[in-house]
Amino acid sequence: MAHDHHPDHGHDDHSELGEMDLRVRALETVLTEKGYIDPAALDVLIDTYQTKIGPRNGARVVAKAWADPAFHDWLLNDATAAIASLGYAGRQGEHMVALANSDEQHHMVVCTLCSCYPWPVLGLPPTWYKSAPYRSRVVKDPRGVLAEFGVELPASTRIRVWDSTAEVRYLVIPQRPAGTEGWSEEQLADLVTRDSMIGTGLALAPGAAP
Repeated sequence: MAHDHHPDHGHDDHSELGEMDLRVRALETVLTEKGYIDPAALDVLIDTYQTKIGPRNGARVVAKAWADPAFHDWLLNDATAAIASLGYAGRQGEHMVALANSDEQHHMVVCTLCSCYPWPVLGLPPTWYKSAPYRSRVVKDPRGVLAEFGVELPASTRIRVWDSTAEVRYLVIPQRPAGTEGWSEEQLADLVTRDSMIGTGLALAPGAAP
C-alpha cells in the first residue's frame, strides 16, 4: 500500500512507547532489580544490532546499487533475489521491494498495523518506528515528520509513504551523495544510514561518515 501526501504540519512526539515496549521495560526493570541483567550492557548490545550489525548489511546493498548499474536495475526489479545474492536473506526479508529516491521523488516506509521490518538488511527496528505516533503521523504529515528528523526537502519533491506488511517489506535506496565518484563500495557503505534506508534520513555527505 502506498500513500501520496502534501505538506501538513504537526508536532507529536514520534518516540512515545507503545504497549509492548512498556511491557518490555517493566520486565527489564524486574530482571534488573533481581540482578539477572546489566542495563548498560543490554543497551550496548541493542544499540549494536540496531545501528551497526543489521543496518550495515543494508548499507552494503545500497552501496553496490550505487556502484553497479546492473545490480541497481536487478534490485529494483527483484529486490528479494538481488539482496539474497549478497547473503542477506531470512524470514523477515522474503518479499522485498526496493524504492529509489530521486530529486523528484522521496520514499518513506512505515508499518501502520504493527512493526513489520526487513531484519536481514536493517537489523532490529528502532523504538520510534514501532511507536503509534510515528505510524499514524507519517501517513498524514510525512513532510512534518521528516522535518523532525532534520530533513528538509524542496517543495517540488513528491513524498510517497509505503506501508509494510507481513507479505511485503521495503528498502529505500537513498540518493548517492555528490563527490563520491570513484569511491569503493566499502567507502560508499559508510555513507548509508539506517534512517536513510527507511526514508526518514538522507545518506551522509563525504567527510561526515564516522
